[in-house]
Amino acid sequence: MIGKSVPRVDAYDKVTGRAKFTDDLVPANCLVAKIYHAKIGNGIVKSIDTSKAEALDGVVKVVTFKDVPNHCYPTPGHPWSVELAHQDVADRNILTGRVRYYGDDIAAVVAEDEITAQRALRLIEVEYEEYPVEIHPRKSMYGSKPPIHLDKKDNVLVRSNYFIGNVEEGLKESETVIKRSYKTPIVQHCHIENPISCAYMENGRIIVVTSTQIPHIVRRVIGQALGIPWGKIRVIKPYIGGGFGNKQDVLYEPLNAFLTTQVGGRPVKLDITREETFCNTRTRHSIEYDLTAGVDSEGHLLAKDMLAISNQGAYASHGHAIAANGLTAWRLQYACPNIKGEAYTVYTNTPVGGAMRGYGIPQVCFAIECFMDDIAKEIGMDPLEFRKKNLIKGYYEDAYLKPIAANTNGIFECLEKGADYIHWEEKRKEYTNQTGNIRRGVGMSLFSYKTGVWPISLEIAGARLSLNQDGSVQLMLGATEIGQGADTVFSQMVAEILHTDMEHVHIKTVQDTDVSPFDTGAYASRQSFVTGTAVRHCAEILRDKILAYAKTIDTRELTLKDNWIWAGDEQAISLAALAEESYYSLTNSSVLTAEVSEQVKKNTIATGCCFAEVEVDIKLGKIKILHIINVHDSGKLLNPQLAEMQVHGGMSMGMGYGISEQLILDEKTGRPLNGNLLDYKLMTMLDTPDIKADFVELCDPMGPYGNKALGEPPAIPSAPAIRNAVLHATGVAFNENPLTPQRLIDGFKKAGLI
Repeated sequence: MIGKSVPRVDAYDKVTGRAKFTDDLVPANCLVAKIYHAKIGNGIVKSIDTSKAEALDGVVKVVTFKDVPNHCYPTPGHPWSVELAHQDVADRNILTGRVRYYGDDIAAVVAEDEITAQRALRLIEVEYEEYPVEIHPRKSMYGSKPPIHLDKKDNVLVRSNYFIGNVEEGLKESETVIKRSYKTPIVQHCHIENPISCAYMENGRIIVVTSTQIPHIVRRVIGQALGIPWGKIRVIKPYIGGGFGNKQDVLYEPLNAFLTTQVGGRPVKLDITREETFCNTRTRHSIEYDLTAGVDSEGHLLAKDMLAISNQGAYASHGHAIAANGLTAWRLQYACPNIKGEAYTVYTNTPVGGAMRGYGIPQVCFAIECFMDDIAKEIGMDPLEFRKKNLIKGYYEDAYLKPIAANTNGIFECLEKGADYIHWEEKRKEYTNQTGNIRRGVGMSLFSYKTGVWPISLEIAGARLSLNQDGSVQLMLGATEIGQGADTVFSQMVAEILHTDMEHVHIKTVQDTDVSPFDTGAYASRQSFVTGTAVRHCAEILRDKILAYAKTIDTRELTLKDNWIWAGDEQAISLAALAEESYYSLTNSSVLTAEVSEQVKKNTIATGCCFAEVEVDIKLGKIKILHIINVHDSGKLLNPQLAEMQVHGGMSMGMGYGISEQLILDEKTGRPLNGNLLDYKLMTMLDTPDIKADFVELCDPMGPYGNKALGEPPAIPSAPAIRNAVLHATGVAFNENPLTPQRLIDGFKKAGLI
């Protein structure tokens, strides 16, 4: 089964509408909760009057920041650490009277229906004491009065750095020294299904049904937020309408869990709007980069220096992990003897930055790959040739995190495929010295990406298999299917080991923390690698148990193949007959099951590239993408069709990141100005060109089936490749994305093209 494009196991239920999402599971007559959000960007609540809301017919309960447990808790979907120094920053309360961004959560209403809840919100009266608002991290990091969080006087959440060699000496020895600054925007995930949960109580326990990527982590965080034992909470994750990292954070589940305790355990539905999703969940961090590099007369990198300043927003969430992950990428792929990296993550009065597909690498890739083109232009070298000259060939490892290594490295093969597809050499020559308003160019970028979070954080996954009475098997996991096709790949893994057909492997997409094996969830492109390791081991144990049981019936040398137990070339007993015997034998009944909990202590680096051809209308400030390709070295492809699907989706996100998407904030208040799907410009079908995906398959020794990361990498390289194509077409370097018409026209005016 491995390596075959088998149909998705969830396809039929999804296309027929039979798949049950959270909203489909909400009980009848469920109460409805709505949140009262702050109407200022920074300050404190001096007074709050909820009496009119409480008097409204149909209102069951109104709670404010004064009523919630006084427990600060962390929200990111990271594995918990028993070591205090490695735990996430706990700076959040369920509701707050200290407003840190426009839209902060002050109060909540529970009512019999949605309209009543919305009417009640408008009856709440709040008086504020306002403080100055700062949305820019470079200004915020010099401190504010009062600080956004009292324990961070300079508003710097975390600062980190590293040094390899001597950058100052390397710059002195360089023939050419180049300095540039780059900036990436705040963007939102824009998954189809908004964050939604339903909470109720049974036998003194809180049950939360929620659209999340991390059910086991949600359970723990609810316990921390409410100050109750984690075992008193049960989290159920049904089908989910996308997440892309936004649901790798614990969002409103703690609030909903608290609300059900305030209404006698009755079910409470908390379904936020698209506008709330933009403002009140998580965003991708805007990060600013100052880069310096020195090269010798032949174009070899001798030194490089990075300063990164990350806009965290009002609360820590995933915090410095994003900028720090980018710093790691700065020292990978390109050979350089002298490297320095320094990063600051800074609190501001903006929506909170969290995890989003790529986890800091789309930002740093934009900076690095634009910088590589700018260096090549400065020294008069072809940008592809410059990269080839400086890329590390073959195996390499991270200088600081030795378990992280490119155990297989197909970047040169990827570059060859991409360049051939886009006709790089011909078009680089053809599109030189253009005039006129319509110009064309080709550009490229590349990336590397780790597979999972080890050794920075814990990697653990569980799997459980049972042989059913008919010879089929039941697979249960804590890993979450969020649309990426994980359930299909896991089923293929089991079918591969047990030599059975896909229709004989039954997997349930629902995770339930009461019964599902422990797994930290869907993030970090980890599941096929980490959970896949657990699934393979579990299937091997069950296979061995099946053969051991068969030995009690037939003592010959036995193998399992094609749903039969074979003795040499002879079919000894069908798997279905053996399963029936194992359940119902009067003398030897033994239900055959296997379960593993696997701590995975390994990692490996995936690589790839993007090549793009664009047409630029200078007067209109518009970019038309003519051709674009991603080529990935993600090890062995477990399901080629699913792999291509992943790449197409990621490229679409990357193109939007490159040319249109940006959450715009009011300078004075920090209020989002385009936090809706009308004004926030996603790529549509009409904007999207034909997308090409290709692969270099190198069997990686770390992966359970030779596989490595593929979930997040496709979203990484498109934006800088498009920017570099615009540079080739026009000669104008844009160091901030997205390349919107206004930004392009401003740049062309400064360059004298308009």
